[in-house]
Amino acid sequence: MALGGTRRLKNKEKKEQRKAAKLGKLPPKKQPKKQPHTIESLREKDVTMVEEEDEELDQEEATDAFSSYFTKSYVPKVLVTCSDNPHTKTIAFIRELCRMIPDAKPMWRKRSRIEKIIKTATENGFTDVVIVNEDRRIPNGLMVIHLPEGPTALFRVSNPKLCKEIHRSHQEISNHRPEVILNNFKTRLGRAVARMLGALFHYDPEFKGRRACTFHNQRDYIFFRHHRYEFKNREKVKLRELGPRFTLRLQWLQQGAFEGDYEWTLKRHEMETSRRKFFL
Repeated sequence: MALGGTRRLKNKEKKEQRKAAKLGKLPPKKQPKKQPHTIESLREKDVTMVEEEDEELDQEEATDAFSSYFTKSYVPKVLVTCSDNPHTKTIAFIRELCRMIPDAKPMWRKRSRIEKIIKTATENGFTDVVIVNEDRRIPNGLMVIHLPEGPTALFRVSNPKLCKEIHRSHQEISNHRPEVILNNFKTRLGRAVARMLGALFHYDPEFKGRRACTFHNQRDYIFFRHHRYEFKNREKVKLRELGPRFTLRLQWLQQGAFEGDYEWTLKRHEMETSRRKFFL
């Protein structure tokens, strides 16, 4: 069909819809749109992928390292530190993490080894340790250690943006405990990583603050966003990003608290044999 004919057909459909609206009639139902083919939608099936209702996985998670958190047996308390002689942006990044995560306390590294930091944090009642690494004066790594017995995960950090860089003020971040959204983690490894990240936050959000922290997994990249939402009416919701924002990529997962065997390690040239194969 010629271009002019297509336009005339569309205009005719619009006129019929306007006429039906004037007469109080509902327009005919349109055909549902087909889902576009993307790398994510064409993802290769994996034996470690889990379904929404998996009894075996539920039994495993009932006895894993984070089971006591999800049964609300303790309140998370997070120690946040960094490498020695951090740059200004890394210090600001740590401050914003502490404003965002409830009960998070910053601490100077003071050339302490990681083993000593773990021992000190455990003795002082901390449940998790977060260590921010930097390269070329920019945060480029995030190590998360769950106390007292692990696991430990190392993430590569890319595209970190502070509140100031997205034209927001840190004063907009209230003291209310945020909601945590963990989205699109579809494998056993992904579930373990999601539970580890979620356990950094308090399990009882304060909805009055209308804050939401989102970890969205897409093609093994975990995009973090921090928003405040506002209901305009029953159907419309307004989102305002507060910051910070960053992207994580899992490098390895270790069983213990910075010790023990590695459960998973990223080996790009050996493991990334297909563009449609993902691990989280």
